[in-house]
Amino acid sequence: MPLYTYRHPDTGEEKDILQMMNDEHIYIDEFGLEWKRVFTVPHASIDTKLDAFDKNGFIEKSGKMQGTVGDMLDYSAELSQERAERSETGEDPIKRKNFDDYEKRNGKKHLSDVKKTIETSKIRVDLD
Repeated sequence: MPLYTYRHPDTGEEKDILQMMNDEHIYIDEFGLEWKRVFTVPHASIDTKLDAFDKNGFIEKSGKMQGTVGDMLDYSAELSQERAERSETGEDPIKRKNFDDYEKRNGKKHLSDVKKTIETSKIRVDLD
């Protein structure tokens, strides 16, 4: 049952009362004085921070997401970036393992893992 807060109109004293959600939300003390209800901001929180290495947490959160597949992919990229920043090598270990497994299965590097270079006789540019 939720707690509802009421304030005495004269003294300002506050009292929390347990009431059902469907009850009429009024409080009358033993002297017949009706106290005023105090409306407060709810103290609820949602999943605000997820551990980037928690696979099950990502699956659970992405299942609850309201949005598009693109939103979920953007969130996945953010977690990948966080894993890369936290790793010693500066590279996302989960992404690296995926690329290595791809190369073992198919005998060639994943397209995203290939270092792209443009080279002419005068200039060389590495694209990442």
